[in-house]
Amino acid sequence: MNKNFILKGNFVYCNEKKELVICENSYGICVDGVSGGIYKEIPEKFQNLEIIDYGNRLILPGLVDLHVHGPQYGFRGVGFDCELIEWLNTHTFPVESQFGNEDYAKKAYKIFADDLKNSATTRAVIFGTIHENSTRILMELLEETGLKTYVGKVNMDRNAPEYYMEDSTEKSVQDTIRFIEEAQKNFKNTKPIITPRFIPTCTDELMKKLAELKRKYHLPMQSHLSENRGEIEWVKELCPWAECYGDAYDECGILEGKYSSIMAHCVSSTDEEVELLKEREVFVAHCPKSNLNLMSGIAPIRKYMEKEIPIGLGSDVAGGETLSIFEEMAKAIQVSKMYWRYVDEQCRPLTVPEALFLATRGGGAFFGKVGSFEEGFEFDAIVIDDSQIKTQLDLTLTERLERIVYSSGQCKLIAKTVGGKKIFAD
Repeated sequence: MNKNFILKGNFVYCNEKKELVICENSYGICVDGVSGGIYKEIPEKFQNLEIIDYGNRLILPGLVDLHVHGPQYGFRGVGFDCELIEWLNTHTFPVESQFGNEDYAKKAYKIFADDLKNSATTRAVIFGTIHENSTRILMELLEETGLKTYVGKVNMDRNAPEYYMEDSTEKSVQDTIRFIEEAQKNFKNTKPIITPRFIPTCTDELMKKLAELKRKYHLPMQSHLSENRGEIEWVKELCPWAECYGDAYDECGILEGKYSSIMAHCVSSTDEEVELLKEREVFVAHCPKSNLNLMSGIAPIRKYMEKEIPIGLGSDVAGGETLSIFEEMAKAIQVSKMYWRYVDEQCRPLTVPEALFLATRGGGAFFGKVGSFEEGFEFDAIVIDDSQIKTQLDLTLTERLERIVYSSGQCKLIAKTVGGKKIFAD
């Protein structure tokens, strides 16, 4: 497949300082799936490449979803009168338990994979279920989309319903080993990731064994941290020896490895926990819509940014009700305004450029050089047509970007490229 071409249009992306870079009516070079830079005129050495002209449309880096639950997609938008633990027991565990049926899994995951492919997301980090075979089905379907993803077989060996808990710690580990080895052998764009659900459903023994697998197979890890106050109190009861919730993970060794762990939420992290996240270079997956829907609170993202903790955005479906990272960008800005106004006036609100950074370069860093059109970054791009938002005004590209963030449902995604591979084009 040809990964050498040129896109023409209005490029908007963020530099490492979280500042917007605006390249109006310019040419973006893709060579072997990697960005060759953005130019006003095509350099001579690229003159023979195919040009795809998108006119006045905006071309952005692909959006990254750092935290989403594939098996929960079918009940998105349901159960938001519950807080986290009740929601898990009432809605999540009953649905996820059905993925032991492979026909059910194929039907459900086909819907999820198709919708993810047709969204503005180009890369995602995804939870499966405890079922080895159905999680492999999810990986197969994602591989067909051309997206680049991480997928985890969930581990749970305590404090879950009998109908949805692994038979033993040892079986959980052996199933995970088999899952990892087959995934590494069979998939190119879809990679395995260690996935303990969270401390309440994983024994210390299981967490330590998963940490060993993380080291042995050189894999990243994803889980949840300090999402809900009741959850935090539960962890204190289960792990009285831990200095904070995050310490319960760290003592098992599973946070080791530079930029190799993602912790979703971090809504109520203590100062001590924040320092641990920084020290261990853990990614925070900020999921503002889920945190609102499940009444978990507002994560102090500005504080984390000032600590230079790596941060991206997550849809957290089905805690979040859609796959739209544009909607998460808007909500991240909005909740940061409420945090600044009513919680801590030292934490100034996020700006649109900063939200774009989190959705692209911020989360993209988990995948490597991803989330920018600077030379050497993998060429992930989405083309947005915002012409259906009628106005009498002559808006700047910066204003059009803001309008897309807040009114993405009125815009049309017309093309999508991942690592130079054209996923679709209108």
